[in-house]
Amino acid sequence: MVRVSPSQQFFLIVSPEHRARGGPPAEWWLDDYFRWLGQPYYLALLSAASTYGSSPQALQVTQVITGSPRRALDIGQIRVVFFVKRRIETTPTQALANAYAPLKVSTPAATVFDLVRYADRIGGIGRAVETLRPLLPRIGQLELRAVLKAEDEAATAQRLGYVVEKSGRARLAAVIDDWLPARRREISLATTDDRRSVELLAERWRVRDNSREFDP
Repeated sequence: MVRVSPSQQFFLIVSPEHRARGGPPAEWWLDDYFRWLGQPYYLALLSAASTYGSSPQALQVTQVITGSPRRALDIGQIRVVFFVKRRIETTPTQALANAYAPLKVSTPAATVFDLVRYADRIGGIGRAVETLRPLLPRIGQLELRAVLKAEDEAATAQRLGYVVEKSGRARLAAVIDDWLPARRREISLATTDDRRSVELLAERWRVRDNSREFDP
C-alpha cells in the first residue's frame, strides 16, 4: 500500500503492474479520495479534454478542479494538480463513460469554458485553443447556454466567443453573443500578455487578440 499524502490516512493498494509507477492511475481512485475528503471535484481542463479525444500534446499530470485550495499530490510518477473554483457545484459534469471506476468529468462545453478561464495556468491561450477546437463539434447550443448561465463570467465568455467564432462555429458563437450583455468592456485575449494598444479590436466581442493566435 501507499499513502496518498503524508498528512492523510488515505491509502492505495498498489498491484504489481503499477509498482513501477508508484500507484494506480489517478482516474481509478480520485472519486473515492474526494468522497473520503467530503469535497466536490471533477476531472478538468486538459485531462477532461483528453477523455473526449483531444490531446494535442502529451499530458504529464492529472488536472482536477475542486472547491478549495489543495497541494498537488505526487505518488511515484503520478502527479495530480488542483485548480480552485468557488462555485464548483454549478458546473455541469457527467460520469466518464466506460471508466474503470466512477469519475466525474466536466462536460465538453464546461471543459472549453474552463480551458479559456484557466489558460494562463495550463500553458497559455495557444494551448487552450488547440485543445478546445476538436471539442467544439461535440457541443450543442443548449449545453453551451447552460454552461454560460452556470459560470456567469462575462470576460471568459467574451474570450470564448472570439475563439469559437474564429474557429468557424458561427451558431455556437451566436449563443455566446446572445448571452453576453450588450455593453461589454474591452479585454485582451491573453491575460498574461500586456500588448494591448497595438492589436485590432474585435468589436463584436470587445477582445484584442494580443496573443496573435489567429494571425493570418
